[in-house]
Amino acid sequence: MSEPQHRTASRVGVREVARAAGVSTQTVSRVINEHPNIRPETRDRVLQAIADLGYRVNNAARTLGTRTTRTLGVIASDATLYGPAVGIAALEAAARDAGRWIATAYADASAEASVRDAADRLLAQGVDGLIVLAPHATTLTALVDDHPGVAIAALHTGPGAERQEAGAALAVSHLLELGHRRIGRIAGPAEWLEARSREVGMQRALAAAGVERRPRWNGDWTAAAGAALAPEIAAALRAPDGPTAIAAANDQMALGLIAGLREAGVDVPGDVSIVGFDDNPDAAYYRPALSTIGLDLPGEARRAVAEVLGEAASVSALPRLVARTSTAAPRR
Repeated sequence: MSEPQHRTASRVGVREVARAAGVSTQTVSRVINEHPNIRPETRDRVLQAIADLGYRVNNAARTLGTRTTRTLGVIASDATLYGPAVGIAALEAAARDAGRWIATAYADASAEASVRDAADRLLAQGVDGLIVLAPHATTLTALVDDHPGVAIAALHTGPGAERQEAGAALAVSHLLELGHRRIGRIAGPAEWLEARSREVGMQRALAAAGVERRPRWNGDWTAAAGAALAPEIAAALRAPDGPTAIAAANDQMALGLIAGLREAGVDVPGDVSIVGFDDNPDAAYYRPALSTIGLDLPGEARRAVAEVLGEAASVSALPRLVARTSTAAPRR
């Protein structure tokens, strides 16, 4: 009995691909490793043979010949939060579009030792560079200082920080356009670069409008933090000069605040308008539906991947306002 023409992927190697394509094994290796000096018709023939035979590239083997794993390391913080979770997904898609993969290590962004350990684990795997999600200023600096020869990028620094600032300014501008002049803020953790950028953007918009900065409360990005602040904020709203609007640094804190204020008998947006940041997919289903700011995270991810790879990248789209029913003109 003759052997079947189609072989399972586990039995197919470079020799079988070369035989099917009518080329040498060296040519197959060059196609796999994206060597530039391959005729297009030869490349197409090899790729077709790879597809027909179900050959899977052995990444470890390819690394021996190219000194690259085609893998980017991602250091992420709490994936239970919307920002880091969607950031990882965006980076994975951007890396895939660039012909790369990602390996993710989780770390406590506030602890230098934890971030260093995550970086060491990824670099031990031979990753071609590192991308840091939601970094603290001190830990990012330490990481760069520890690995001067490694390409390192952060999702929300550089042009990414500018987008964060612009988005936060847009949130405050939305409240100003509705007629609010007494605007309070809930900021994210002060050590996070992302939180700093959003706070800078809010302050910039208030200063440009000549509006006095109202009370600022600090949270930790979670809905629980917003809910915990609700009694104090409810008391501030009852003061004659209390805020008529609150800009929260992310949607989850805004959600918690709305729930806590409801328990305190405060109506949103009747007694106070609330705007968030991130355009969490659930934001439209809050009650009231949350006005928020959306960022072009896929664009930011492409920029970060290109930065690590030393390539030019297009600039991400500007932040966008998503106005819903949690904001309205002030009644007092």
